[in-house]
Amino acid sequence: VQLQAYGGGLVQTGGPLRLSCVASRHTFGRFVMGWFRQAPGKEREFVAAIIWNGGTEKYADSVKGRFTISKDNAENTVILQMNGLKAEDMAIYYCAADYNTLKLRLGQKFDYWGRGTEVTVSS
Repeated sequence: VQLQAYGGGLVQTGGPLRLSCVASRHTFGRFVMGWFRQAPGKEREFVAAIIWNGGTEKYADSVKGRFTISKDNAENTVILQMNGLKAEDMAIYYCAADYNTLKLRLGQKFDYWGRGTEVTVSS
């Protein structure tokens, strides 16, 4: 599966930004797609993910209430709507996917990764 992310850029503090990620292969079954991010000098961290079958969503505590993840089945696309952006949200955002949804529950690394897209938050 190849993943292509779109939508990074520069946004002011408190503003919105929307990221999209398109999967090259038809998504089915126990498929999960999500977003991770890595800020300079920090480890990559989980942001949000969604399970394709059923639409269960999971969020990092740091983004709950501000970020929303959704999916477009027809377009094999997952969307991350980010609102109320803060300086600490500034990072390279990576789209990732796996055919084993258990990895989301266990916090294990996903198999498929896209190139990152940079999110810059200015004050």
